Amino acid sequence: MDFATRMERLGTESAFEVLAKAKRLEAQGRKIIHLEIGQPDFKTVPFICEAAYQAMKDGYTGYGPAAGLMELRQAISDHISTTRGVPINAEEVVVTPGGKPIIFFTLLALINAGDEVIYPNPGFPIYESVINFVGGQAVPLALREEVDFRFRIEDLQAAISDRTRLLIINSPQNPTGGLLTLEDLTAIAQLAQKHDFYVLSDEIYSRILYNQTHHSILSLPGMKDRTILLDGFSKTYAMTGWRLGYGIAPRAMVEKLEKLMINSNSCTASFTQMAGVAALQGPQDVVDQMVGEFQQRRDAIVEGLNQIEGVSCLKPAGAFYVFPNVQQIPLACDAFADYLMEEAGVAVLSGTSFGKFGDGYLRLSYANSIEYIKEALERIKTAVGNLGN
Repeated sequence: MDFATRMERLGTESAFEVLAKAKRLEAQGRKIIHLEIGQPDFKTVPFICEAAYQAMKDGYTGYGPAAGLMELRQAISDHISTTRGVPINAEEVVVTPGGKPIIFFTLLALINAGDEVIYPNPGFPIYESVINFVGGQAVPLALREEVDFRFRIEDLQAAISDRTRLLIINSPQNPTGGLLTLEDLTAIAQLAQKHDFYVLSDEIYSRILYNQTHHSILSLPGMKDRTILLDGFSKTYAMTGWRLGYGIAPRAMVEKLEKLMINSNSCTASFTQMAGVAALQGPQDVVDQMVGEFQQRRDAIVEGLNQIEGVSCLKPAGAFYVFPNVQQIPLACDAFADYLMEEAGVAVLSGTSFGKFGDGYLRLSYANSIEYIKEALERIKTAVGNLGN
């Protein structure tokens, strides 16, 4: 078949490719420890599931408004107003099936051919993929290990041009677990207002922090009118398969996002939205317990990786990933990731899956049990030792 040339500009997400490969090996009888996929291994708590079931029984099974049910939009606006300290109206909320549509729709709505979009690198691969797909110019902004996987403000300044239309930020960050400081965000806000560009702030991991305070650029003076905030339920409430995300944006932008929803998904499933209302308004101790478990896993995996010769690993401030430096290993990082899958039965991702500045690193998700994490570390240590034989 002959396909549209735009399809050549669309990338993919390596985590799902590696997961598929791991599943094939498991089908052959191999035991694979999964540290590749960014999915909490916790079950969605019962009261959220029960809210969805009750919504089905109550008739929330048909089409709903493209921008989302008002019940959920109001619950989200209340949540964001409280957590970000800036008043948000329900009409400034758009509900989508997962968080990715907010990335896609924002770029479709804002970016013309040749417009420049600055994005974090290494970063979530969908950013670069969709920038290229819509005809924008992708401008990578290096996240640097020496500054705890943040970017330097001077690097951002150097990347800005008169064609800069949008900056994408992600804090806490995938794949590194890095966290932008309030000082960083203040400097970014000043640059955005000076150079008249918008900010897409991906805050999907905002609740998964370890003894840190989350700051949002939406909260800063002058930024509500030029920020599109992305958040959702997948990570915080272990609801990845529910496909429930949302964006906060100025009303003019909300109109565009709503129109794109009408032309693509029609609406987000109504009963999942009612589950979202329950998640936001119900007890939050389940989130705290999950984050506490993630913190124990983080500490265990960082300690174990730093005991492996040729590997060094910073302790991430948030999310549930580590991004160890493997530049002293006598294999390129993509070859090393393949080696660990084939020889050690441990599925991880190459740093280059997240962009050119990820070269020399791996991403490991610690959304797995302490027992499996410790077994994976032993397997990796043995496999690294065998490289010298």
